Amino acid sequence: MGNKWTENYLIHSNDIDFKSEARLSVLLSLAQRTADADLEHLGATRDQMIETGMGWMLITMDLRMGRMPKALEEIAVETWNKGPRGALWQRDFMIYGSRGEILGESCSIWALVDIQKRRMLRPSKFPFDVYINEEDSAGEAPDKVTIPEDMPLQDSYRSVVRYSGIDANLHLNNSRYADLCMDTLTKEELTGYSCAGFRITYHHEARLGDEMIVKRSTLSDGRVYVSGQAEDGVHYFDAYLLLKETN
Repeated sequence: MGNKWTENYLIHSNDIDFKSEARLSVLLSLAQRTADADLEHLGATRDQMIETGMGWMLITMDLRMGRMPKALEEIAVETWNKGPRGALWQRDFMIYGSRGEILGESCSIWALVDIQKRRMLRPSKFPFDVYINEEDSAGEAPDKVTIPEDMPLQDSYRSVVRYSGIDANLHLNNSRYADLCMDTLTKEELTGYSCAGFRITYHHEARLGDEMIVKRSTLSDGRVYVSGQAEDGVHYFDAYLLLKETN
């Protein structure tokens, strides 16, 4: 087994939805925190990354869940760096339940960027020693989300990026896009289905004050496609939710 990093978390009451299950955005947030902890353990702290003028930009994330964690459940999130894939990096995750069972797994693609020029940097520019684990795998590198041409999207609602969703860069936090997607679901879909998977590709950063038109498809073959766009044509993200009927 290769080098991995694990963080343990308790699912608190403010992490759950009306089913007493962790919200999708919470899982993305915990994955992000675990990845940050892994890099900090290796010496690449946030402050040191800022000093070098570098940052990480999430490109695509794919999450597959057997079940969602429950309220007050203790879970473990495990992550490892699979190393460069061309100009990009792959990082995998496993999510374990309170009995050590696998709840879910995730594969993600990241770019190293110049935070001033917002330009992608080659992996060789990363100045820190990073353990690369190619022995373990949560799956293949995820492809970018492509919405089928014959899949019409309808306007669901409009969302403005406000204080509650921004990160230190005044951008909408990566995890909050999952909330945008889940908010497109109807009451019937929320009560009759559970989330079994999620894939998202980020195209353009949404900044404080930006208004986004969130569009969605109908539920077809267990998938709901979601896209975030602006009036002027800026394309923020494409994603899909995998839904399974609840018993």
